[in-house]
Amino acid sequence: MSLRITALTDAEENSAGRRLVWLASDPDGNPVGRAFLRLFAKEGQRHLAELDVQVHPAERRRQVGSLLLDAAVAAARDDGRRSVIAQAEARSPGASFLAAKDFRPALALIYARLPLADADLPALTATAEAPHAAYRLTAWEGTVPDELADTFVASRRAMDDMPMGTVDHGTVVWDLDRVRAAAAAVAARGDLLHTVAAVDRADGSVVGFTELVVPGSGTGDGQHYGTAVLPEHRGHGLARRMKAASILRARAHHPGLGGLLTDTADNNPHMRRVNDELGYLPTHTAHEYQLDL
Repeated sequence: MSLRITALTDAEENSAGRRLVWLASDPDGNPVGRAFLRLFAKEGQRHLAELDVQVHPAERRRQVGSLLLDAAVAAARDDGRRSVIAQAEARSPGASFLAAKDFRPALALIYARLPLADADLPALTATAEAPHAAYRLTAWEGTVPDELADTFVASRRAMDDMPMGTVDHGTVVWDLDRVRAAAAAVAARGDLLHTVAAVDRADGSVVGFTELVVPGSGTGDGQHYGTAVLPEHRGHGLARRMKAASILRARAHHPGLGGLLTDTADNNPHMRRVNDELGYLPTHTAHEYQLDL
């Protein structure tokens, strides 16, 4: 079959990066596959590109994916990238395809879902409302309030030591502009950003946070974006308390939600244990694959 690979212009471009797109079509002009390549632009990640290749199941094993991947990898190399990452579910055709193309597994991710109808509300309430002399919880929707902005930005370094396997992820540097831009991006697509934070009673600073994005319709499943506590404040159960409070807020504010989704690195036993204790049920495992250019 004669295939045509067409490079398209993607309007999605912002300070975090830009995305290149290719479309594969058959001799009759019917689309049979596509590839997205995200080129990260932030300092600390300019070496990295993220690839997503999708081929119609009926067109697999006909070189469609190979041609799309070759185009994307060539573009990444031409742009000076040293690493390309891609994700595939364990034991899927995508995983076999990436392995055959010299991508190596670099990180295992455990995906889990909390069915909100089955949530143990009394236990969650007891966890979220457990008194603590040194810390209190606070919450907001959308972008961070001005009075917490500086310490919330500083608390983002709690993600710096998040287990990432051997992925060449680089260093993500957060400032207030990036925090506000991330919240604005969620709002621009019609979704809702909920944040619960732990605050040190001694000085009023944010020492940990958990973020949840809910569809604007208030239905379907919400997606956890990140949960972290500064190293010097770990060991007090704050991650569990914040996530329990986030679950309760989601149920109260969005009764039409079906569940909450989360993913955790396989080599992050602490957060996996938190999810297990709060009632999240594993759904599948995926791997981050990396190609070194």
